[in-house]
Amino acid sequence: MRRLASVEGGQGSRIGEESASAGREESRLWHVTLSVAGARTPLQDVRRALEQLAHDHPFLLTSRYAADHAEIRYWEEARDLRDAAAVALRLWGEHRRSARLPPWEIVGLEVIGRETYHQRLAEGYGPPPAVPVGVHPF
Repeated sequence: MRRLASVEGGQGSRIGEESASAGREESRLWHVTLSVAGARTPLQDVRRALEQLAHDHPFLLTSRYAADHAEIRYWEEARDLRDAAAVALRLWGEHRRSARLPPWEIVGLEVIGRETYHQRLAEGYGPPPAVPVGVHPF
């Protein structure tokens, strides 16, 4: 954090600004896996809805789907795990109407920090990298 400083100039004194991060916590990246499930829905409707969700939520990495369940993986920027989880738990409901998502319920949520995500990959376990990116059947 920079201190306030008085700078003498030809037109009087100016006060320097504190750094932008002073007084607030920095955001971190969190890897989110959201699992939803419910009544069978035609596959083409599920795919179209997930593609619309990806358009509405540009940080969506990948979605996998079947007629009665789906998994959505993406990165979320948030101050802490609690904030990232709160956003994830609202995602499906908030986009249900605009993306015409099936009326499924959230049945699973995993939120892990970026370091943990990369550590799991390095150790050979955890979610595989989200490749290819996009919406794909299970």
